[in-house]
Amino acid sequence: MEGAGRAWVFGDNIDTDVLAPGFLMKLPAEELAKHCLEAVDPDFARNVAPGDVVVGGENFGLGSSREQAAISLKVLGVRAVLAKSFARIFYRNAINIGLPALFFPDVDEITAGDRIVVDAGAGRIVNGVTDKTYSVAPIPDHLMHVIAAGGLMPHLKTRFATQCSEA
Repeated sequence: MEGAGRAWVFGDNIDTDVLAPGFLMKLPAEELAKHCLEAVDPDFARNVAPGDVVVGGENFGLGSSREQAAISLKVLGVRAVLAKSFARIFYRNAINIGLPALFFPDVDEITAGDRIVVDAGAGRIVNGVTDKTYSVAPIPDHLMHVIAAGGLMPHLKTRFATQCSEA
């Protein structure tokens, strides 16, 4: 299935301390990412592959406001995060660094290792193992522009450069 990544399934209340452990915050992003989720799955950071999808339950990303939690997932190549609900700050940090985060009420139907395709702009998720397609609320266009640019800062840099050249 083209564009599919493996599902990495986690439960409720995955906090930023397990996504980016506080005692390692001084490490460069690439080093910090090697410890992402190791408290709940010691093999995750070693085995996650570019294009894989993280699936969480309720309140994914609760805890401190550290943007390194979302950055660690992106550094590891995670294509998207699907969860029943997100901590507000994690959700915004994910969008701001260009990592799609979608509210997905059917996470219980996804099994670790399933092949998942995510179309964040269309709000479509396909499970290539069960051949089931899900419709979810798409990420709004204005936020998809941020994601497509690689995050808020690259988006603003391009936007302001365009505005300045037109002036």
